[in-house]
Amino acid sequence: MSDRGSCTMDQLALATLLTSGRYDRHLRRMRAVYAGRRAALVEAFARHSPGIRLTGLAAGFHAVAPLPAGADEAAVIAAARERRVGLYGIGDYRGVAGAAAPPALVIGFGNVGERAIGPAVADLLS
Repeated sequence: MSDRGSCTMDQLALATLLTSGRYDRHLRRMRAVYAGRRAALVEAFARHSPGIRLTGLAAGFHAVAPLPAGADEAAVIAAARERRVGLYGIGDYRGVAGAAAPPALVIGFGNVGERAIGPAVADLLS
């Protein structure tokens, strides 16, 4: 009663997923899918640029790749997008206090097919 905004159909659908066990099966399946994507990203960086150590992989759907000191984040991102590789700079996520931190790339892998990751990293690092 205090919510006044949640759709009843959505609540019933979620309740059915939870009580039937389908939600748990979906989570187990998706964990395996995302683990495969994460592994493909790590392997592609190890093959194409072994000096770059990805961080932030323990959870979530993003990795952080540090850039050399003094690198121009915006230029790297622009060059990647010209090659149809989408990524973001860590600067987009920093407040004023973190503005002087080293440049890095934020690489999302949650919505990228596992087979597309290797070629995208190769394009990014070539």
